Amino acid sequence: MSTAEDARSVDKAAGQPPGIARSLTGLLAVACGVAVASLYYAQPLLHTIAQDFHTSSGTAGLIVTASQVGYAVGLAFLVPAGDLFNRRRLVPAVLGLSAIALAVSAVAPGVVTLIALALVVGLGSVVAQLLVPMAASLAREEERGRVTGTVMSGLLIGILLARTLSGLVAGATTWRVVYWVAAGLVAALALVLLRALPSEGDRPDLGYGALLHSTVSLFFTEALLRRRMALGALCFASFGVFWTTAAFLLSGAPYHYGEAVIGLFGLVGAAGALCASFAGRMADRGRANLTTGVFSISIAGSFALLFAGRHSLAALIAGIVVLDVGVQGLHVTNQSLVFRLDPKSRSRVNANYMVAYFAGGAAGSAVAAALYSSGGWEDVCVLGAATGAGATALWIFDRLRPLRGR
Repeated sequence: MSTAEDARSVDKAAGQPPGIARSLTGLLAVACGVAVASLYYAQPLLHTIAQDFHTSSGTAGLIVTASQVGYAVGLAFLVPAGDLFNRRRLVPAVLGLSAIALAVSAVAPGVVTLIALALVVGLGSVVAQLLVPMAASLAREEERGRVTGTVMSGLLIGILLARTLSGLVAGATTWRVVYWVAAGLVAALALVLLRALPSEGDRPDLGYGALLHSTVSLFFTEALLRRRMALGALCFASFGVFWTTAAFLLSGAPYHYGEAVIGLFGLVGAAGALCASFAGRMADRGRANLTTGVFSISIAGSFALLFAGRHSLAALIAGIVVLDVGVQGLHVTNQSLVFRLDPKSRSRVNANYMVAYFAGGAAGSAVAAALYSSGGWEDVCVLGAATGAGATALWIFDRLRPLRGR
């Protein structure tokens, strides 16, 4: 029996899915990793791109910001369509768009063109957020947190390996080859998923305009969603603050690392990916409130280590580990909770949450790039600590004013 057939149907008599095959869970994890990696290939290359195009670090940093803005636009207008259109067809089509944008990026004549293409790459990379709610819908209630955590682990490993692959390829060739490699990977993924994704049966009789209206309505009717959106925005802002500026720190004094070594720092955050499954299991056990506090405090505290990391490699590595554990653990906790709100609207729920998440990341990236140009690493760390402190404050408020359904 094929992977698609293993997990195809919902048990209509019970109203519950029979569960998702491990093979399909693994494929979705890999697919999410490959799809979202396109957002992060540029991060270890920013200083090289800036030198190649004779521009500032702040301008080069807009490549990352533009990709995140494009991702947020895709979340708002493409991800809700997962509740309307068959994702078996929608996903490969969106991946094809991303592959084309990556291929054109490889021959971009200037930084402005690269920034514009980054918007399209970000838009196409939302495939990951079409597949995560799909996995949640195929999973049984008692395994949903675990399945979500496993798929998110694949996504997070893709983020980490993207930086490493990008740095190694650029170090051996040029930054343009990175984009050619990325285009090939995404195109191959589109072909695999076209065959492997399960059919989803009848879709709701709902127009696209009504679909978007209902997506917005969820924001106003679901208080839990609003709170988790705010936490997600702050946690990913902290992620963007560090990773957008890390290449500038590591390429300058006292480190003077090249692209290959800078890319390897992505592997340091592997603990965050490993933590994703743990966070999902804790949510299944009703411990989401506790983990929210632990992860939020971890984000804030990590920037003390990262501040010391301007002169200490050991402190820098420790800070990266703590930051990634906090960010990815809080993210999976958030998604495990919001996917419980409405089984028929998981793509729309995820669209709301992820728009806030990546809007926070885009804002963090843009402000951090500007701060690094004007104030250096110290100002970047103050900004990152502030985002973590904001998430901790929201957690305290949540303890004082608890909601049902957590």
